[in-house]
Amino acid sequence: MIAHVSLPVSDYKKAKAFYKKALRPIGYRQNMEYGEAVGFMEGGQTSFWIVKKDEVVPGHIAFEVKSKKAVQAFYKAVLAAGAKDNGKPGYRKEYWPGYYAAFVLDADGHNVEAVFYDYSKVKE
Repeated sequence: MIAHVSLPVSDYKKAKAFYKKALRPIGYRQNMEYGEAVGFMEGGQTSFWIVKKDEVVPGHIAFEVKSKKAVQAFYKAVLAAGAKDNGKPGYRKEYWPGYYAAFVLDADGHNVEAVFYDYSKVKE
C-alpha cells in the first residue's frame, strides 16, 4: 500500500491554488505545509503532496473516488481551476469494463485522473 506520493511543480503558488480547488470535490483538504511543499489529506492520512522543484518531469496520478458523480464533479472543478482536458468523464472499457474516469493536464503537464471502479458493469 502506498502511504503518500508527491508531484513536482514549477510554480508553487499557482499549483497550490489549483490543487486546493481541484481536490475539494473528491474530499481532499490541505492540512500540511512546509516551505514550498503542501500536503492534502482525504480521510485520516496526508497522502498527496506537491513540491516546488526547479526541474519538472510530468507524471500521472489517479485518485480513486466513490461514484461517477464524484468523477464528474472533479472534472468540472479542475477545468474551472485551469486544467486542460485530457479525457472527458466516461467508461474506459479498454482498461476494464467498469473503469469510469476523467483525465486532465495541470500546468506542469501532469496527467491527473479521477477514477470510479463501477463493479455493476462487470459481468461475472
